[in-house]
Amino acid sequence: MTIQHIRQRHGMSRLHRGYGETWAKTILMGEHSVVYGYPAVAVPIHSLKMRAWAIPTITGHAATLRSLGYYGPIDEAPEQFGGVRKAIEVAKSYAGASTLDFDIVTRSDFPAGRGLGSSAAASGAVVRAILDACGVAASRQDVVGLTNRAEVITHGHPSGLDAVTTCGDDPVLFVKGAMTLIDVRMPAYLVIADSGIAGSTKEAVDDVRAQYRRERDRVEAILQRLGTLASQAARDLAEGGLNSLGRRMDDAHELLNALNISHPVANDLVERARRSGALGAKMTGGGLGGCIIALAADGMSARSIKRDLLAGGAPAVWIHPLNQLDVEVDGGLDQEIEDEAGTGIEIDRNIAGGDVDTSHGRFRV
Repeated sequence: MTIQHIRQRHGMSRLHRGYGETWAKTILMGEHSVVYGYPAVAVPIHSLKMRAWAIPTITGHAATLRSLGYYGPIDEAPEQFGGVRKAIEVAKSYAGASTLDFDIVTRSDFPAGRGLGSSAAASGAVVRAILDACGVAASRQDVVGLTNRAEVITHGHPSGLDAVTTCGDDPVLFVKGAMTLIDVRMPAYLVIADSGIAGSTKEAVDDVRAQYRRERDRVEAILQRLGTLASQAARDLAEGGLNSLGRRMDDAHELLNALNISHPVANDLVERARRSGALGAKMTGGGLGGCIIALAADGMSARSIKRDLLAGGAPAVWIHPLNQLDVEVDGGLDQEIEDEAGTGIEIDRNIAGGDVDTSHGRFRV
């Protein structure tokens, strides 16, 4: 059955192969404390893309998913894809297309389970792809809401921060669901290093919650301090407080380590980054593995830190300018990230059923 036949059958004249795109994020400050209502600062990493394609298929046909090495029926996908399945469900409902089925393909420039927002990015990209396939417009707020409904399946008690940042354009200060954009006033760089160990945000969040029940006073004090550091970090970004931001990152790492959610490999990378000239360094994301971030004053320092982290065993390291102006003018760093991450848009034609127009990421129909 062709797309034209599916259009006629379901009365959706704008139905086509849909495309959706989101990106990675990193939490600069406020991991775990944000779940308890304290502030957090997160930064979108636009150079590390998550892409999704939604291909309309015959109703009753076993819709397939191709993502992270899995290729098979969506209904039989492993538990780790529960969020994607929920994203498909809520997006179809929003579009008024619950009776339609879609083959879904995703491609990511960054690994899963590293605290870079992979699950939210995948869910958000799938939501956007299905809405695009159905010709249905949605506000960013609606996309974030749909994404966060999928995140409930993945993380149990998501703060909403990942959903906001993987769909957003600017660093944000996030407090109890409210988002304030931050205009960064410093020419600084984040160096993001993969520990090579997949963490589990849900497990880490559950561990902290268990500690909170057992030792409420101690854990509450740590969470409150992390929230204070996040508020101060937002001010540092806006006022150019480079050195103070670095010190706050160091303090935050020690607090997170006190919650037993860092990892020895991550701790080693943090120390190596500091010895290599980072102004501050810390774990980022849920913990128990994942990534670390280091603050560099300039591109030369960022490259030096990157080299040392790779030499120290990090399987991948990325450099991200914090200032949007540097994102736009520093083509060398952008190209470096692109060369390492790959474009991430190869799609098997026997699955996708069409050619790929890489100028804007959508299938030619």
